[in-house]
Amino acid sequence: MVFNDQVTVFVVEDDDVDFMTIKRSFAKTRITNPLVRATNGQQALTMLQNKAVAYPFVILLDLKRPKLSGLELLSSIRADAGLADAVVFILTTSSDERDIIRSYQHNVAGYFVKEQAGSHFLDICQVLNGYWQTVHFAAQG
Repeated sequence: MVFNDQVTVFVVEDDDVDFMTIKRSFAKTRITNPLVRATNGQQALTMLQNKAVAYPFVILLDLKRPKLSGLELLSSIRADAGLADAVVFILTTSSDERDIIRSYQHNVAGYFVKEQAGSHFLDICQVLNGYWQTVHFAAQG
């Protein structure tokens, strides 16, 4: 099941175990889209600005990032005219209401707390699958 075989999933995650959980969950739900990973916010921003992540893409962003926090990265993405419309889902350990509010103020598509997702992470994959079955991308200009 490929939610859109042209969509790259860009995972900004420094924790190897969490990244492997994402990979395994995608495999279990038969989502075969390419996964690209950055382990810190600065690396992610550089990759996006240098177009090292194939368009179209969706970003799965952990807020607790080294070198450039998730919220700082999100601010940089929204301030960059070439990246401002990027689709971002937050996947983080933070259930802090302030982080949730700030994330949605930056127009994220969804906010998932890892501990609450736990065994329900496959459900999150299904949410992504349903989302991408109905979304259409404009050509990158």
